[in-house]
Amino acid sequence: YSNNEDQLIKIFKKVKKQDWVFCSWRSHYQCLLKGVPPKLVKQKILEGKSITLCFPEYKIFSSAIVGGVLPIAVGVAIAAKREKKNEKTYVFMGEMTSETGIAHECMKYARNQKLNMHWVIEDNEKSVCTPTRETWGQKKLTYENKADPNITYYKYDLKWPHAGAGERVQF
Repeated sequence: YSNNEDQLIKIFKKVKKQDWVFCSWRSHYQCLLKGVPPKLVKQKILEGKSITLCFPEYKIFSSAIVGGVLPIAVGVAIAAKREKKNEKTYVFMGEMTSETGIAHECMKYARNQKLNMHWVIEDNEKSVCTPTRETWGQKKLTYENKADPNITYYKYDLKWPHAGAGERVQF
């Protein structure tokens, strides 16, 4: 994905080495910004692991399962709190995922338990080829323009066709 580099760089200025990052299948930028060497990211992509880039030594995990990393991220944040570790857990998700039950439950639990988490909602107005607002029957999404210190919400336009859009970019 592209056209959201500025937003990601701004967010990652706050992410520390000891912090955790969880994201969806679109994790290439996050891995690089978290400090994973570009050669290692490229190697995993060429090995066919592009949608599940996981580097525990850099404290970054991704999954292609919609919402799959959200409860895991909450569990990591619970452990950090119990062990009194100075770690923050950042969770990146698309706007369609942010409207699912698992996202609402995880965000509510994290807030109510005062977990050291920050949620990043990246809105490209699509989930594969599905228009998010039309799908949910909403003109405005739940977290859109919401003032919450634990949530960063931003919109961006896709530069390339979305995965599953019938157009494939092959390297």
